[in-house]
Amino acid sequence: MAKNQLKKLLGVGFGIAVTIGGTIGTGILRKPGPIARDIGDPTLIILVWLAVGLYALAGSLSVMELGTMLPKAGAWYVYARRAFGNYIGFVIGISSWLGSVAAMAFGAAVMSEYMALLIPSLADYQKLVAIGILLAFVAFHWIGVRLASRAQEVMSVLKAVGLLAFVVVCFVLTPETAPPVKAETVQPLAEGGVWLGILAALQSVFYTYDGWHTAAYFTEEDTDPSRNLPRSMMGGVLLIIGIYILVNLALLYVLPLSTLAQSKLPAADAVQLLFGPGSAQVVTFLLMISIMGIINAQLMFNPRVIFAMGRDGLFFRFVTSVNAGGTPAAAVLLTACTSILLILTNTYSKLSDIATFFFVLCYASGFASLIRLRQTEPELDRPVRAWGYPFSTWTLLLVSLAFLVGVVIGDFSSSLYAIGFVVVSYPIYLLINRRGTIQKSPDSASEINREV
Repeated sequence: MAKNQLKKLLGVGFGIAVTIGGTIGTGILRKPGPIARDIGDPTLIILVWLAVGLYALAGSLSVMELGTMLPKAGAWYVYARRAFGNYIGFVIGISSWLGSVAAMAFGAAVMSEYMALLIPSLADYQKLVAIGILLAFVAFHWIGVRLASRAQEVMSVLKAVGLLAFVVVCFVLTPETAPPVKAETVQPLAEGGVWLGILAALQSVFYTYDGWHTAAYFTEEDTDPSRNLPRSMMGGVLLIIGIYILVNLALLYVLPLSTLAQSKLPAADAVQLLFGPGSAQVVTFLLMISIMGIINAQLMFNPRVIFAMGRDGLFFRFVTSVNAGGTPAAAVLLTACTSILLILTNTYSKLSDIATFFFVLCYASGFASLIRLRQTEPELDRPVRAWGYPFSTWTLLLVSLAFLVGVVIGDFSSSLYAIGFVVVSYPIYLLINRRGTIQKSPDSASEINREV
């Protein structure tokens, strides 16, 4: 096997596990509070979570066509490059990679905070703990893809079972004392502005749902992507929607809306209300498992983006090396080191604020790529076709673009960083192009198959 060739080791079980693990993190246990404050209406809260879930479900139908048609590592980058050329592929690839690098740094930092809650002596060493967490994952992944994939399956099962157990407990147990009702915490929609509140909530929910497409990064390593990718994505996304809706219903059942709106960690508040002081450590432990699962998934899928870019000459060549265990080792190490740099410089928080912009930009590029490839390359083999095309894909593209415009208007100062990156990316691309290392995008499906 060539040193830059990934191994076909993965199946549908891993696909579902990495979809869940790459999506469900701290967001579902932390974001319901700010969302309740932004919206202030229980019905609208559930509708917002459901709406983004349906977006992810519909989006997965389009990504399934792209992933089975172009079964290569890299997902959004691969589709954008094929449809629109090297420069657009470069922008989307780096956007995807940077957004996930920032999210991984944020996850490691948050995990260090929770470890300090359980072990107070670590409170003064949180940066070192966060860096140690990432390095430990690098060492773990260095062993090989098979071990990392099994670990992902175990952590995803534990995460899903833990959240469902939380839901059952909330509906079955009755608190001994009534929860405190805090006044003046929820702004009526009419006062705060209906669309501003919903837009802020949507931004949080989009961030929490990001990862629904994760299985598409591994089609090159899937033993049968045409069969496994649809099962992985549909099964994973449906489970995520169900878990998110149930957790929100449980929180709204246990906590008054005004209390929920002020809570930084509503799941812990709910458990503490049901079991008394000290019991919130159970949620802290569940949060740590969730973060471990999402870091593990991120350190699996994100290096494959720069691996694919390096193979095409759009990134450093050294990231294309694959070790004996099937891990793109150099890409994994560079990805982790970039996250560590963000932790050391305290820049991960600002980047994580604009990560949603990068994520939705990638979604939009995927839907646009599907439309473009249907027009320019109708002869490509499509084992799976997007349901409801063209209406479904065009609707998703327009919704994604509208959301991006709304984010820029609603949080212009943060969005300037993302827009600035897109502007700066062109001269960087020109420098790379001047080296003459960029490969021409394949012109036929047979060439794609030969590359894979």
